Amino acid sequence: MAMSDTAIIPRRSLHDELAAQLRDMLMRGDLKAGDKISEQALCQRFGVSRTPLREALKVLANEGLVILSPNRGASVARVSPDEVDELFPIMGAMEALAGEAACARASDADIAAVQALHDEMLVHYRASDPAAYLRLNRRIHEAFFDMAGNNALTQLYQTLMVRIHAVRFVAQKSSERWREAVEDHEEMMAALHARDGARLGAILKQHLRHKAAMVHESLVDLARAAE
Repeated sequence: MAMSDTAIIPRRSLHDELAAQLRDMLMRGDLKAGDKISEQALCQRFGVSRTPLREALKVLANEGLVILSPNRGASVARVSPDEVDELFPIMGAMEALAGEAACARASDADIAAVQALHDEMLVHYRASDPAAYLRLNRRIHEAFFDMAGNNALTQLYQTLMVRIHAVRFVAQKSSERWREAVEDHEEMMAALHARDGARLGAILKQHLRHKAAMVHESLVDLARAAE
């Protein structure tokens, strides 16, 4: 775990800021699945005491990213291939439902707002900034649920996102998989502008299949690295 860089955090909403920094470390691969998390090293890195750091780790534990063990401290959560196979088809079906409803309900202003998010996401893709890319990516997917206007579906989605969080962060995209994801998003935007709900639903299911394949590849790579 690389701890050489310093990143002193301002003390407003400290544990939230720390949680965001730790998510970025997970995304960059500074913290890998199964790694024991050194509280002392992180406190030195961010210039904070243990109390806000432990609050941040509790936030990540609630999201499924971190495992907190009595007397053993914190470690990065592992993800099994079976969990990938269980979670991603469910997520694909839910996103397809949201996409179909979004096409039927979205205003022109709604679609323009999603297009703006997509354009900003592409800037981060071209800059090879996966953490910023992922934040915009998630906002786009959440926007489909917002436009769908189905509170029950949104609540189910958010519940599942807690479990799928760890899967998303363990996966390190290859350049080919990242390009594939961006191409999926280009197709999503075309379907949304055309208000073609069936097409958008099909693309979202395909997108989640691509994500599942990417995560499986990452898990294989992690297993090889541990040998």
